[in-house]
Formats: sequence, C-alpha cells, structure tokens
Amino acid sequence: MKSALIAASLLAGAAQVHAAEDTTVVLVHGAFADGSGWNKVIPLLQKQGLKVVAVQNPLTSLADDVAFTQRVIDAQSGKVVLVGHSWGGAVITQAGASDKVKSLVYVAAFAPSEGETIGELGKDFPLPPGIATLKPDNNGFIYLSAESMAVNFAPDLSKAEQSLMTVTQGPIKASAFGDKVDVAAWKNKPSYYIVASKDRMIDPGLQKTFAAKIHATTTTVASSHVPMASQPEAVAKVILEAAKR
Repeated sequence: MKSALIAASLLAGAAQVHAAEDTTVVLVHGAFADGSGWNKVIPLLQKQGLKVVAVQNPLTSLADDVAFTQRVIDAQSGKVVLVGHSWGGAVITQAGASDKVKSLVYVAAFAPSEGETIGELGKDFPLPPGIATLKPDNNGFIYLSAESMAVNFAPDLSKAEQSLMTVTQGPIKASAFGDKVDVAAWKNKPSYYIVASKDRMIDPGLQKTFAAKIHATTTTVASSHVPMASQPEAVAKVILEAAKR
C-alpha cells in the first residue's frame, strides 16, 4: 500500500510538472501602465520553465484590448494561464472564455459580471484617492500625473521606478470604462485573486468582494496597486500555482 501511495504521489508530481511545461502565462497590463510593469515577475516565471508573453494593449476600448489579448492567446501552442492587473481584469474576464485558457489570475483587478461596466463598479465603496486625481487630455484619454503615480499608484516603489512607470504609462480612453462585459469567464475557469491591501486605486474592500464573488483562491499582500512590481515573488507564486493546477 505504501509503495502504491508513493507511486501515485510521483505520478501526480510529474503531471504537475508537465502541465507547467506545456503552459504559457499571458500577462495583461491595466490602465496607466504597459507590459513593462511585469518585468520583475517574468524572469521568476521563466526560471520555473514557463513560457511568458506580456500583451501590449492599446487601452482604446474593452473590445480592442480583448482582441489584442485574444490574438496572443491564439498564438500559443498549449494551455494558457491568463493574468490581468487592474483594468486588465475586465480584459481577462472576457478573453478568458477561450478554450485555451485553463485558469485566471486577477492581480488587484476588476472582476466584472456580464453586462457590467468598470465605471459602475465600486459605487458602494469609498472613492479611491488615486481616481480623484485622474487627468484628461484633449483626445478623450485619461492619465496619472507624476505626483499621483508616486503617491497613489506605486508608493512602495523607488523614485526611479515611479519615474519609469510615469513615462511608460498607457493613458486609457475614458469611454472604455463604459464598455460592457459580454461574458464572465471566471464562472467556468478556476480563478485566483491577489488583494493589494494598501491599494489607493481600487478599494481593497472591493477587491475582496470580487475575490469572494468569483470563488477565487485568494492571497492578500500588503502592497500598493502594483504588487507585481513591489512584491513580485508573491505574485509569481500565485501564478505558478495556477500553472500547475
């Protein structure tokens, strides 16, 4: 009996390793950011033998971002773990319906239901300090000032990192927050959620509500809105769990 249990354990371990080796992690950035926001997480995942692709979304509409992400998903040979930060949570909620996607990871992210818009989420929670500082340009896009990036978006990063995030940020079309989600992939896919307990862009209480709603395996980290930059090891650990599932 003991030898049979050992053999079963070894087989299960081998199956997990194979699942990870045949998996690509697709990273989806949020608003006021770009794919470089995942720079600290990417090498940690690659070190474990995972393939990784960071999407560069245009942030012009939900449909546009979903299309860009879907194109990356379609290009992968095996299964995909789809990871979304902030606004990227709405993107993976819809793009995650692909048959290639085996699990979803939300990182301080929105997790809307069908028919919901990002603009209407969180109305029962306090307005996050960072949202009150958003600045519009003359073309219908909104962005964060250098001051707000440092104080609200990434206060737990160095000044050099805050400066880099400011100049590489992707402004988002304001109208995108009114786009409705057509499908909620989390209803049919195993989901993980990383709550950032010191977030000043999405209320941590709202994040916990999202995690409970989607029945996610939940991890809480004492970080700002960018745990993938301030605590990359914790974020990578959750993604690896999703990959080995």
